[in-house]
Amino acid sequence: MTNEVETRERSNPAAFSIETVSSIASAFIVFFLIIVFIARPVRVDGSSMNPTLTDTDWLVVRTGYYVPEHGDIVIISREQQNEAPLVKRVIAVGGDSVDIDFAAGSVIVNGEKLEEPYIAELTHRPGNMQFPLIVPEDFVFVMGDNRNHSLDSRFTEVGLIERERLLGKAVFRLFPWGSFRIYDYE
Repeated sequence: MTNEVETRERSNPAAFSIETVSSIASAFIVFFLIIVFIARPVRVDGSSMNPTLTDTDWLVVRTGYYVPEHGDIVIISREQQNEAPLVKRVIAVGGDSVDIDFAAGSVIVNGEKLEEPYIAELTHRPGNMQFPLIVPEDFVFVMGDNRNHSLDSRFTEVGLIERERLLGKAVFRLFPWGSFRIYDYE
């Protein structure tokens, strides 16, 4: 095989160069299509998803057409172009009612208290949104797993998230190495 490549390289260097450039371009196109339509890496910025995710973790995010479900960890584009995307958990989807009992620390969706084994501590920090609320169609209500240290849908600065702002769903943690957990809690 090496002799064949060396012979081709010596006999027609222009053809070999074109073949090399074509291979690199094809690889770049495939990589681009994967990033746009299948999956992309995203870095966690901050501690709002502790203990599930920590600052500087890298996630592989399934992109493309995505319908959010309860419990999904999602990546949300920010309104400002230069801001890092948000990483939060979907608590409620369009049509759901959300209430939070801050004294008891519990989140209630559609009249049922959520069982949340993934949170750092009970939800005692209120935001400035009024509860109970109904999530409009094509929106989601999101919260960080580190409830008392998360800026999320409880606050008007984040509010309810339009589905079109969802970049995708986290499917596993890529870095730190050796921690390839899948994030589906149901």
